[in-house]
Order: sequence, then C-alpha cells, then structure tokens
Amino acid sequence: MDSPTSRTDRPELPPYPTPNSPAWTERLAAESFLALGGEAQADVCVVGLGGSGLSCIRELLGLGQKVIGVDAGIVGGGAAGRNGGFLLAGTAAFHHKAIAGLGHSRARDIYQLTLDEIGRIATETAACVRRTGSLRIAASDAEERDCDLEFEAMLADGFPVERYEGQEGTGLYFPSDAAFNPLERCRILAHRLAQEGASLHEHTRAISLSDGEVNTANGRIRCRKIIVAVDGKLEVLLPELAGRIRTARLQMLSTGPAPEVDYRYPVYRRWGYDYWQQLPDGRVVLGGCRDMFETSEWTLDSEPTEEVQDCIESVLRTVVGVQQPVTRRWAASVAYSDGILPVMEQPRPGVWAIGGYNGTGNVIGAIYGRMVAQMAVTGTSELRAAFTELSE
Repeated sequence: MDSPTSRTDRPELPPYPTPNSPAWTERLAAESFLALGGEAQADVCVVGLGGSGLSCIRELLGLGQKVIGVDAGIVGGGAAGRNGGFLLAGTAAFHHKAIAGLGHSRARDIYQLTLDEIGRIATETAACVRRTGSLRIAASDAEERDCDLEFEAMLADGFPVERYEGQEGTGLYFPSDAAFNPLERCRILAHRLAQEGASLHEHTRAISLSDGEVNTANGRIRCRKIIVAVDGKLEVLLPELAGRIRTARLQMLSTGPAPEVDYRYPVYRRWGYDYWQQLPDGRVVLGGCRDMFETSEWTLDSEPTEEVQDCIESVLRTVVGVQQPVTRRWAASVAYSDGILPVMEQPRPGVWAIGGYNGTGNVIGAIYGRMVAQMAVTGTSELRAAFTELSE
C-alpha cells in the first residue's frame, strides 16, 4: 500500500500546486509600482529591485542623489525574494576555506563586515527577521572533519561558533546568523525608499544600457551613472561578464504547517547543497539537490523541474521528516562568480555592475549594494579595503 505522502496517494494536488510561486508570498500584500512610461531623468539609474539594488538605492539617497530604480518583474521577484531566507555571515566559502582563498586578513575582515550587516538588516527590517542562529550539519565523516577545521578557524579569529549535536545531526551552530522573509524585506525597503524620494518602476525591463542612458520597453532614462544590481542572468544584460559570471537555477518547495517536526534553527546540510527552515507558522521551506543535476541546472530557465523537485521532496520525507503535502514549488536564477567573492566592476563607461553571489547573496549583496553606490558617486568606499581584488 502506498504511504500517506506518496505522490500517487494525493491526486487532488497537481505536481506544482501554485506554479513557481515562493512560500514568502503567503499572507503578504504586494507593494505595486507603476511601469515606466516615456522619458525620465535622474542622477543614477539602478537596474534590479532585489536586496542589493534596494540597498544601493538607499545609499544613493543618503549621498544626495536623485534615483530611478527599475525591474523587469516586481520588487524582490528574482532571487532576492525566492531564496531560502537565510542570513549567514561570511562568504559562500566556509571561513577556513575563505582564509585559504583570500588570505587571513581579508577573510577575517569580510566575516566581520557580514556580521555587522546582519545586525543592520535585523535593525532596519525587524518585523521580518528572526535572530535564530543557524546550523551547519555534516552528512558524512569528511564533512564532520571539515566542520572541525571551520570550528578551529572561527574560534581562532574570535567569531561566535559552537559545536552542535541534536535532532538535525552533528555539526556547528552559528549564534549570530538569522532567518527572515526575504520578499517581505524587499517590499518594506521599497516602500520606504519611495517615501524618501526614489522613483521605482516594476515591469520595466532594461533593454540596452549605454553611458548616460537606459532604454526600456516603455521609455528611456537619462542619467549620469547606471548601476546594474541583477544577480541571475547578469551576463545576459552585460555580455562582457560572461566569462566571470554564470547563471544557475536553484529550486525549492514548501509545505503546510508540519506539527510532526520542530526545527528551531535554519539548517545547512551536505556542504550547503540541502537547506531548510521551519517558519513560525509551522510551514517548512526546503531547497537543494542542484549538485545531483548540475548539468541541467546551469541554465537561464527559472521554472521548477519534476526531477529536481522529486529529489528535494525525497529529502523532505527521509531527512527532514515532514509528511505534510507540498503546497508550493518554485525556482530562481542566481549567478555564480568564478571565485569566492562576487563581482563588482565597471564593464562600460558610466555603468557599474554587481552580482555573482554564489547562492548566498542576502547579506553580502546588501554590502555590495552600499559599496557600489559609494564607488559610483564618490570614486571610493569605506567598505573597499576588504574587496580590493574585485576591480584590479
């Protein structure tokens, strides 16, 4: 007999109950911004209204700039509002590996900057942030040994970390990390920025960029500077970055409230390839399995696929222990850089670009947004020292 949670025993549910719609949209009212029409002028045009773009706009306003922000979809409609909702300190590389790749001083400085940024995010959008900490859970002996190396490196630098053993398994606990609703944060920020004078436009796709001009399907923006803060498909908008940036698809699902489990902390497991958290209302949000389908997941397509979704659902049932039906399935396009750090550079005269967060852009993307705003307007940045190789 089929189990109560088998695919064949729940025919009333279609394969994708709410097509490509993230869990974060539930009980969250949309903040709507009209599409651009005609011609407009600004000091700076920011392309991309995700977490990094909104952080950039806020910094630009603080620098006295007149700003127009545009997005091909909606605020937070890309990877910024479709990820796992983790606020993790550090880079995409675990701290000891960041030390090996970047040097001790730079890795330490970057880790501290991200710790500070988590505090900043928690303060400015407290309504959607939970200071839970996070877990890294080992799925093999090799990963347990790697956790030991990370623990020693973190401890040596005085960063908060604890050994952990619990229902999730064995690994590390990072008390300064957090969980949040990424889409809600984007909408809170966009609403504030509009009130502070930024002109924001959804459904306004940038078709071409040149020094001093952004052309869209519905109009044209004349400006002194252009900042492209798009992560996934960045190399499509700026082909000059194709050798340094590559787009991948990340897939996720969510369930209804799951009283059979109780996860207090967001979990990174199996080198971060599988990740989940349980929301305050009991729903479980889970992503992963990209490494098992690596060839097909290097793609510009951002629709969920049955084979990856089946793999994630298997993790949900056998590892996470959730038996509730899947209610949402979705995917997002994210960019991976050719190194540990994201990209920040000036690929064309008057045009700056940031992106390539390697799947972990919620914290470091906000830093890059502020940093590129400072660089574009003043030519320097208080944040620059830790990222000096990015424009060399």
